[in-house]
Amino acid sequence: MEGAMRTPANYVPLSPISFLERAAAVCRDDTSVVYGSVRFTWRETRDRCVRLASALSSLGISSTDVVAALAPNIPAMYELHFGVPMVGGVLCTLNTRHDAAMLSVLLRHSEAKVIFVDYQFLEVARETLKLLSKSTTKVPLLIVIKELDKVVASTAIVPSNELDYEVLLENADTEFQIKWPKDECQPISLNYTSGTTSAPKGVVYSHRGAYLNSLSVIIFNAMGSMPVYLWTVPMFHCNGWCCAWAVAAQGGTNVCFRSVSGRAIFDQIAAHKVTHMGGAPTVLNMIVNSPPSDQKPLPGRVVVSVGGAPPPPKVLFKMEEFGFHVIHSYGLTETYGPGTVCEWKPQWNSLDAERRAKLKSRQGLQHQTMQAVDIKNPITMESVPGDGITMGEVMFKGNTVMSGYLKDTRATEQAFEGGWYRTGDLAVRHPDGYIELKDRSKDVIITGGENVSTIEVESVIFSHPSVLDAAVVGRPDEHWGETPCAFIKLKEGHKVDAAEIIQFCRAKLPHYMAPRTVVFEDDLPKTSTGKTKKFLLKEKAKAMGGLTGKKFSKL
Repeated sequence: MEGAMRTPANYVPLSPISFLERAAAVCRDDTSVVYGSVRFTWRETRDRCVRLASALSSLGISSTDVVAALAPNIPAMYELHFGVPMVGGVLCTLNTRHDAAMLSVLLRHSEAKVIFVDYQFLEVARETLKLLSKSTTKVPLLIVIKELDKVVASTAIVPSNELDYEVLLENADTEFQIKWPKDECQPISLNYTSGTTSAPKGVVYSHRGAYLNSLSVIIFNAMGSMPVYLWTVPMFHCNGWCCAWAVAAQGGTNVCFRSVSGRAIFDQIAAHKVTHMGGAPTVLNMIVNSPPSDQKPLPGRVVVSVGGAPPPPKVLFKMEEFGFHVIHSYGLTETYGPGTVCEWKPQWNSLDAERRAKLKSRQGLQHQTMQAVDIKNPITMESVPGDGITMGEVMFKGNTVMSGYLKDTRATEQAFEGGWYRTGDLAVRHPDGYIELKDRSKDVIITGGENVSTIEVESVIFSHPSVLDAAVVGRPDEHWGETPCAFIKLKEGHKVDAAEIIQFCRAKLPHYMAPRTVVFEDDLPKTSTGKTKKFLLKEKAKAMGGLTGKKFSKL
């Protein structure tokens, strides 16, 4: 259009760095980070992040260089989310549950030049670098993060070939000039998928995508000005579902702590008047199954964003009884964390509690900055009917879909085939348009030609009063191909046998969907984000050998 033009006056590449700049200006003397006895203001956090960028620059880090981090939810981990992109680097936050072998694979693949390591993980980090040195000369420089909280100060000794985080910041330039991205599609972070499969991929996020998804997180979590956010979501997972940047955008307070437990959650909420938090259903489980002695009254409204796996309706119902307001979101590492939200409708408030919980357990629709979500036939790419029955693959399209997989063009092209990001998740669309996840395509059990949604079976098992955790996979069957096999963790002090679980399920499900095998476990294998490692349970089920399922036909 004549007269219209793009100039520095009306176009600036989007970047979450701007959130910190604004917070430091608007909320300069307000609390930015709380960690035990340690408190920082937004002015101090901005200063520390600039110093961090300066230090990285002096170490030779520049545009698109990868900087890794192995740390829990502590102030330094938060600062890395701004300090690294301020120098043009790409932050790669690593899963603290990985062993040295896996960490060495990821560091080699990412070609990280520097790794920041919390003192708690020094041993595994040093072992990792030894492994790396045997196969490559590209071994990252190790920077040690000591404990800031004087109450539990670390005694970690930093040898001459390693650097100390606080010393690094102390000697850095406070007037360092931030290197803003020239292109908003420039990478800001690298996130490796959580490991429910055995082959993690490196997912690349852009400044633009991170900025937009942060805004969506603010909107659908109803994060007003200056929220108090409790860090129960690992910052190493999808950059804390983009909340690391979102809290800065609203000038809120980040409540950091190392070890997540039911008691710790209640203590932190009471001490700091927490308004928002998040987590996988396992975090919700910690809360609802906390002993009465660990529970404390909520000081006010606490919004909990849940994602990572479909939450059982029973758990949602109990959270509501406790007084929490649960918002159900759904997404993947490839969608910067949250991609959809189960937007609540006022007319649902009049429904009974069980029905409300069932509705809230759906995945809903795309959030405000995701262009579209659809359920499609993966072969024809046609949308499935909105009948709540016909299953298809969940597909996303929009600015908050990853840039691609690092060093894997073929996998990126396959993921984007047909102009949509293909999740591999199976779902239905209800008549009101909301989607409901049914399973991962690789997890669906096919028994006698019938598809069994493991999520649906797990939801029923969770409703048993003695069940704390459950996962269902397929077990080989000579007659039916495979049949449902349930792995169950019971609540402490509860006793129940396999026959009771099976009968309980048969009373609520078609018999072919009910487990034929029940295995009781002390704990189910989990990723750090609360997802069950079903590939390990499948191996267990396969090792049990095949059933002879002819008598099943008489049920």
